[in-house]
Amino acid sequence: MNRLNGLIAATFTPMNENGEVNLSLIKPYYEMLVKNGVAGAFICGSTGESASLTIEEKKSITAEWINCAKGNSNFKIILFLGENCIAESIALARYAGEIGIDGLAYTSPSYFKPANLNLLVDCCTKIAAATPNIPFYYYHIPVFTNVHFPMIELLKLVDGKIKNFAGIKYSHEDVMDFLSCLQFKDGKFDMMWGRDENLLSALSLGGCVAVGSTYNYAAPLYTKMIAAFQKNNLDEARKLQMQSIEMIRLLSSHGGISVGKSFMKVIGFDCGEARLPLGNMNEASFDAFKQNLESLSFSDYCCR
Repeated sequence: MNRLNGLIAATFTPMNENGEVNLSLIKPYYEMLVKNGVAGAFICGSTGESASLTIEEKKSITAEWINCAKGNSNFKIILFLGENCIAESIALARYAGEIGIDGLAYTSPSYFKPANLNLLVDCCTKIAAATPNIPFYYYHIPVFTNVHFPMIELLKLVDGKIKNFAGIKYSHEDVMDFLSCLQFKDGKFDMMWGRDENLLSALSLGGCVAVGSTYNYAAPLYTKMIAAFQKNNLDEARKLQMQSIEMIRLLSSHGGISVGKSFMKVIGFDCGEARLPLGNMNEASFDAFKQNLESLSFSDYCCR
């Protein structure tokens, strides 16, 4: 399995004014990400409102992303499965595998939660076996799943058992656990850092791949930060990480995950509104949001 590297955007699902998936925006979206140095797309994940999409919508979104990136082997597309129903995850995985997906990600069921780590591994084993030639990643995001098993223990159990297990998308703040996973078997697995606001911490531990929503619209900020870190210019890297933190604080203050689509609108990609139960800004709030962005000099580091 090819190792991952660089920034992977956790993409938004574009919607039209009727709230339907807008597939026509995916091609220019893909082209914009490539232009800004993004190495891949993590589609239909948390940022992509996975829990609010039907299986058929996920299939059409997946097919469009794969079609747009056809011929570009440097751009990886990873599909998040994430269904509480294992049979539906398997069906989606098989479909994506048949049409050329680069990787599949799965997180713990969150309604009926696995009572222990062995049960979670059983879930992963069953789904990964449906597409044995496709890299399989576990998506660790306990803030949503409320499943808090240490990922180093998961790696110990899957190593040698799930042949196509490729790594973990790590959206949590336990740096002790993250470093343990990075060092496991001399770095055998890809560890994708999932917290944009402290990417610099992951870099300092040896991380080299990250998946995040803000890379959709602020990738240049992070590529500059990574370059500064690699040149050992830590003062500059810290300043750039602080800009990221201020941007993410603004996102949180205006409502959280759905606000990412407002960032996209500012850079010229109107992805529509988020579906219920997420909320959306009214016109007055959006005007205030744009003013706040100007105060952060967003135009200096946003995607174009």
